[in-house]
Parts: sequence; C-alpha cells; structure tokens
Amino acid sequence: MSEGRANAISQKWLSLVKAYIAHLLAERGLSQHTVDSYRRDIYDYLSFASERGVDEPSKCSYELILIYALRLRRRNLSSATIQRRLSAITSFHRFLLREGFSDEDPTANLERPKKRALLPTYLSRDAIERLLEQPLESTPIGMRDRAMLELLYASGVRVSELVNLNVEDVNLETGFIRCVGKGNKERVIPIGRKAIEALEAYLTLSRPSIDKGISGGALFLSNRGRRLCRSAVFKIIKRYGIAAGLSKPPSPHVIRHTFATHLLEGGADLRSIQELLGHASITTTQIYTHVSTEKLRQSFLRAHPRASLKREQKTTTVQREEVDDQGG
Repeated sequence: MSEGRANAISQKWLSLVKAYIAHLLAERGLSQHTVDSYRRDIYDYLSFASERGVDEPSKCSYELILIYALRLRRRNLSSATIQRRLSAITSFHRFLLREGFSDEDPTANLERPKKRALLPTYLSRDAIERLLEQPLESTPIGMRDRAMLELLYASGVRVSELVNLNVEDVNLETGFIRCVGKGNKERVIPIGRKAIEALEAYLTLSRPSIDKGISGGALFLSNRGRRLCRSAVFKIIKRYGIAAGLSKPPSPHVIRHTFATHLLEGGADLRSIQELLGHASITTTQIYTHVSTEKLRQSFLRAHPRASLKREQKTTTVQREEVDDQGG
C-alpha cells in the first residue's frame, strides 16, 4: 500500500484490516499471494470510502458499496476483476459482523456480476515440446530451467506451489512430489520419467553449484543461491516461449492448463485431474471438458459428411447429377 493511500485511511480501518488479514492467514490458511490480493482490493475500497468521510464500519451502507461498484465498471475493469473485488469486500464485512466490529453487513443484498467462464488457454503438444527443449542443459541454470519446465508440465502445480517446493518434497525413487496448495491443503502428485530425469540431473549436477547455503532447502534456486521467486519464473518461461517461436509467450498457469487438457485428451477421468490440480470443487475442473468438447466439435465439423452446410450442399449436387445420368 502506498504511503498516500495509507494516510487517507483511518487508523480504525487499518486496525480492522490487520485483524482480518490475520484471520485469513491463521484460520482460513490462505497463501500469502492470495492474502496480498485481498489486502489490495480492500485498501482500494477503503480509500474510496474514506474520500467520502466513511472512517468506520457503522458509516458503511449498501448505497456506498453500490456507488463503488459503479466506479469499478467505469474504470473498464473486467467482470472477473469486479467480482473478485466485491467478493473481498463481502468477506471483509462478514468478518466484521461475525467478530462484533459491526452491527450489520452492508453487502448482504449486493448482486455481483456473473463471471464469464473463459476457456483456458493451453499449448499444443508440439508447442509444449518446443518450449521444453529450449533450456541449454550444458549450463547449471539451463539444467535448472529444464527441470523446472518439465516439472510444471508433469505435475500441473501452481507457480506459488512450485517456488515453495523444498528438496525434501521430491522423491525421485517413487516418482512423487509433495506440495501444499490453496487452503494449506497438502497433496501428493506423481511425475513422469522425463521430469524425474531432469530433476535428477539438476539435483546432482546443477543445484550444488548454485547453492550458497542460504536457500532454506528450496528446490529451485536463483543464480544467487536464494529461493526462486514467482516473478522470476514468469520471466524465465516468457523468455523460453519467445525463443521457441510461440505466438504468445506462455505463463506458468498456461502450462498448468496444458497439463490438465492433455490429460483429459489422453483419457484421464475428471476426478483424477481434480485431485492432481488440487481443485476443491469438480466444477472448477469441468472447464477443461469445454476445451476438449470444442476440439471434438471442430473435428466433427471437418469429418462428418452432413456436419457442414457447404459439404451437404455439395453432396446434394452430386446426387442430383447421378440421377440425371440415370435418365431420372
């Protein structure tokens, strides 16, 4: 939070936000990244409220939040972003009511915009292969990056889960990794031969030369020997995406989508994919069925003799010519 914004928000609000953030971390077990997102969204709302003299919960109203929602729309934010911000505000006010900091919840009757379900972007098999081949395994950093990319594609872990992995979380003998995901939930994920080989090479030949004894056991290290951070992973993948000639450099989440989509196309059942991805609800995982269904539809339109209008018209014309030849 900027100093200007902090000065604009009353100490009363700041102390309540602090209590709420502590609740998110301790009781709900959210990741630091998610908590930081909640904090930013709430500070933006409270800054808006403070401009209107609303310096404590008792002064909040449904009308205030409605005006704020309208301002968000005027800023041309996406429906998903607006929904996320209003969800953060709702959660905050529910916490205040539950803990006795407020007598009512001004968000109780708030209608949030429906989030348009976007189909996940993923890479083709050829594209992911080109991406995985980019790191130069003749260098320690190249070996690290190859292991990192192979593991992302082999496991579908989130970037936050990847950077939080420790060496002890990897069991190359059994071919499993252990990670802690959203809600502090732990899951064990199998990985394939290619990822095992890349990790073994990295751990044996590369990581010892990077390790400066200050990593705290982190699996993936920066060239300074510290735990690799999220932003560094994004930059690394973008660089290799450009080198691979991909039209749009992928993000770590695109590789996660690719993992799930390729599993589904290969015949894996939805429940297994849900477990591997760490989704709390099967509904979240079902979006991948839309990707495969669309691909199936396109194949059908290309292949079935009566799927395309043009193909049907052409067939009808040929049939008429055959009738004419027979003296119809």
